[in-house]
Amino acid sequence: MIKKEIDLPLHSGKAPFWLFERMKKLSSLIIEAMYYEFGEDEILKKLSDPLWFQSFGCFLGFDWHSSGLTTVLTGAIKEGIKERGVPVFVAGGKGKASLKTPDEIKLICEREGIKPDYFIRISKLVAKVDNTLVQDGYNLYHHTFIFTKNKKWCVIQQGMNEKTLFARRYHWINGIDNLFIEPHSGIITDKKCFTLNLTSKDVKETQNLIVEISKENPDKIIREIKVLKTKKASLILSFKERGKFKISKGEEKPKTLFR
Repeated sequence: MIKKEIDLPLHSGKAPFWLFERMKKLSSLIIEAMYYEFGEDEILKKLSDPLWFQSFGCFLGFDWHSSGLTTVLTGAIKEGIKERGVPVFVAGGKGKASLKTPDEIKLICEREGIKPDYFIRISKLVAKVDNTLVQDGYNLYHHTFIFTKNKKWCVIQQGMNEKTLFARRYHWINGIDNLFIEPHSGIITDKKCFTLNLTSKDVKETQNLIVEISKENPDKIIREIKVLKTKKASLILSFKERGKFKISKGEEKPKTLFR
């Protein structure tokens, strides 16, 4: 499993119709040439590379450093590749189209005579990982699933941070079976922020703790959270007053839950 990501400023508006039509035609011809020269696996490999994907969009004429490059380019590829007969299939898109990804995968698989269950499962799990297990403040609104008949696939999806007005694009490509344990091979981003990464192998204790908490009575958890908030406020006040934390004799240091 290889996963990479990149940040983009969020811009409003739409790409001109004439530009989209040119991007659709040129992208489909390039992908067709790649298929005959290198094969379908190389197409997935290139599309899963965030810098290659960004460069591809600029080459096709969408040369704004913008969140719109993701949605416009994947849309152009999806529409254009249908006309070339290349055995690489594209499902999903932006907003409501992303929610229809499983249905589109099923229709494509029925047409091509392949079983859809594997691809539908991967599509849902990859979206769940970036939306839930990687808590970085970006909520997914775009999901494109690209696959072939030999069970190879890649995913291009994008999330939005409503506070910073930035979008973050995530790229995935098949490689291993486990989607939940450190699927990243690298992170490409200019934006640094606190991230709770529950796919890390170093937070096994936190993962187990979350499972245990989910089994508890919700009322009990709410009461304990209120207590923790009160203690946190007292600790911050103590820190401001004394300039440093002090731990009394016999008092254990607090355990670190998130590493």
